[in-house]
Amino acid sequence: MRTLSLAGSTAFGIVVGAVLFNAPVALADWPVIDVASIAKEVGIIDAVNAVKSVNDAINSGISDFNKAIGLNTYGDTNTLLRQGFTQNANYSKAQIGAQQQIVDASNTVMSQFQLGIRQAQIRDEQAPSPTQCTALDGGVGTQAAAVQAYDLAATLAGTHDMRGEATQGMPSYLGTRQGVQSNAANHIALYCDTTDQAAGLCSNGVSAKPDADQRSSSLFGAGTYPDQVSVVAAKDFAINLIEPVAPAALRGDQLNSLAGQDAAVQRRSFNARMSLAQSFVDEAIGMQSPSIPTTPLQQQYLTNLGLPVPANLSWFQALQIEAERRISDVTWNATLASMPPAAVEREIASEMALSNYLAFQNFKLAMKHATIGATQLAETAEHNFMPTVRMAAPAMVSN
Repeated sequence: MRTLSLAGSTAFGIVVGAVLFNAPVALADWPVIDVASIAKEVGIIDAVNAVKSVNDAINSGISDFNKAIGLNTYGDTNTLLRQGFTQNANYSKAQIGAQQQIVDASNTVMSQFQLGIRQAQIRDEQAPSPTQCTALDGGVGTQAAAVQAYDLAATLAGTHDMRGEATQGMPSYLGTRQGVQSNAANHIALYCDTTDQAAGLCSNGVSAKPDADQRSSSLFGAGTYPDQVSVVAAKDFAINLIEPVAPAALRGDQLNSLAGQDAAVQRRSFNARMSLAQSFVDEAIGMQSPSIPTTPLQQQYLTNLGLPVPANLSWFQALQIEAERRISDVTWNATLASMPPAAVEREIASEMALSNYLAFQNFKLAMKHATIGATQLAETAEHNFMPTVRMAAPAMVSN
């Protein structure tokens, strides 16, 4: 088919050339031979045959390849290549999907882990530690003891004020001698010693607390008075320390005279100073009086220190335990070592609150000390104020 096409094209070209270039008419019986055209036609035919041979060789090779790989079993090459590429793509997608699943699982596990850590942090921040509960119990107990200590001190101060003022019903109301007899009778009844017994004054023998009304250990002992008898002994020591016998009261016509009025002014000043001094010691008694039940932790702390363990603690000793247990208590220090950060911060806050509480108590004592200092200054100035010469009474002339 290719050969005939080329021959037809050649003939058509010859005719067209003859027409265009006005070629002479060839006679049919004359022989026509174009050597050059024939050579060209032969070359083209050879080229076409060569291309055909190459094509046949390729097709034969492909056929042999198809036979080798089993065309009827697995399909043609294009199909196999497409399937191979598809499988590789599937493998890649599966690998990516597996990696995504691994990453998702890792993220999920890490999220759960971080959530657990955060929950533990929230628990540690919100759940109170045993030391926090102990500090709260100690603080509440200390404040309750402080209230009772102030009440007791106020009661003692009120009684001592009436005694010092020699009001009606008090020993010195009837005279100074009655005040002396009252003090002596109280000593013999409660604090009789061997000397008193030798003098025949102790009808019941030597007392259980001889001379306790004149010993400082009665006022400042172990931090908490063990019983009511010890509280009374501290009160009697305070009386002998500040004002053993109150001056006799100014009564009746003594107050109506000019001298009595002058004496009353001096007596009121004396009573005020004695009241200040006595109330200061009364507060020390109230601070050491039994006020609140002793907790198991406080009992253990006192036992570890080798101190007596009373059934009830005073404000003074409760405050002492709160201030000292963070230094010397082994249990507290062991607990501190295992505290989470939030518990440590709460403990620090409790200690700062305790420091503020102690600072305020010191401030109140400082005010009283300052008041006492002012009183001493005034008394010294009054004592040193002496007129240089006696002044005559001024002459008063009425208009």
